[in-house]
Amino acid sequence: MPTVENTIVETVLAIIRNRRTTEQGCAHQAPSVLPKSGGRSVKQREAQFSDFEIVAELKTRMGLSPDTIENWRRLWRDNPTLRACPHPLPMGWVLESEGRIVGYLGNIALLYQYAEKEFIATTASGFAVEPDYRAWGPSLMASFYRQPDVDLFLNTTAMPAVGKIARALRAQPLPQKDYQTVLFWVLDQYCFSKAVMRKLDINSKLVGIGGVGGLVALTFDGLIRSRQPRVLKKKLLVDEIELHDIGGEFEQLWLRKKEEGHRLLANRSPEVLRWHFDVPGSKRRTCVLVCRLKERLLGYAILRDQVDPRNGLKTSSLADLVVEGDDSIVAQHLLLAAYEHAKKTKNHVFEVLGFPRYIRQICQEWKPYSRSYPASPFYYRAADRTLHQTLTMEQAWYACPFDGDTTLAL
Repeated sequence: MPTVENTIVETVLAIIRNRRTTEQGCAHQAPSVLPKSGGRSVKQREAQFSDFEIVAELKTRMGLSPDTIENWRRLWRDNPTLRACPHPLPMGWVLESEGRIVGYLGNIALLYQYAEKEFIATTASGFAVEPDYRAWGPSLMASFYRQPDVDLFLNTTAMPAVGKIARALRAQPLPQKDYQTVLFWVLDQYCFSKAVMRKLDINSKLVGIGGVGGLVALTFDGLIRSRQPRVLKKKLLVDEIELHDIGGEFEQLWLRKKEEGHRLLANRSPEVLRWHFDVPGSKRRTCVLVCRLKERLLGYAILRDQVDPRNGLKTSSLADLVVEGDDSIVAQHLLLAAYEHAKKTKNHVFEVLGFPRYIRQICQEWKPYSRSYPASPFYYRAADRTLHQTLTMEQAWYACPFDGDTTLAL
């Protein structure tokens, strides 16, 4: 027998599917009243900047990363993409019940490039709904996908339940089967083993013993399987620069990369790169690595270093990597430098999520460990049918953590 929550979900989705096309053309939606359950009346409206404190508290309670008012200014006032939008876009939507905000979904504008054409994209972010009101969650996602004046809709951090809603709203999972598989190398076997035992909630008295056992097992496995980068014969210069030093040479690389024209690319102009990774109040450290030949920038890699507060695991993640002409030699040098950075800064793990096949093949040669999400976290829908059909092909994408909101959060 269907639950009340499932009944409400189906009702909401039915209302969504039967919206009139004229309603879809409205840039801003009036507050809408949703179906009642258990005597509760729920209203949906566009989020406002003044909602910050309540939304931040809701997201924290729902287990999401804490936020700051400075970061809201960055996302919805200082975002360079907003200047390219022909019409103002909502900053998100909230659910209200009895005067309280009980649900939220953020809406962040981004620019994308395919061939010679530029597209306005938007990514869903910070989806949070109180447990008693999760049946109304689909209405927030529906408002996201119903926006006019948007060419491409992205959801890059979707949990399995959110993925089901996205599919119901005609979004598709990224056509890259291994995107949900994270490749990683253990740099500190002892600390990694202890963190795993903490995550598994093993008795604290056994954590130290388990750490030693894990150290022995991982060290032996690493020696036998050579789970590390190979020494490169050809040597190219790779330097580390500061985020604020991203400038003219990056602009030239971006212009050359756009001319290659065979993949959908998130805008990587110097202004956008600095905005994307300069997150106010973030505890993550950003590292920018550049590969040059005779003062010509051939490619760059950007890493994010972070500590998991739950188990103390220090991770260095590859956030972005762009190489002119997809040159595998340059990519190898940048990946090796990223790996060495992770070791030098005493991170416990170096990990890679996504990226095109040629980059993952380089990584696979270094025999990484792997872990997988239970389902694809990356969904998309294009407003134009031709573009949507083009994006059903894996080779049309350059998908990585730079896309969507994966690396925009604190």
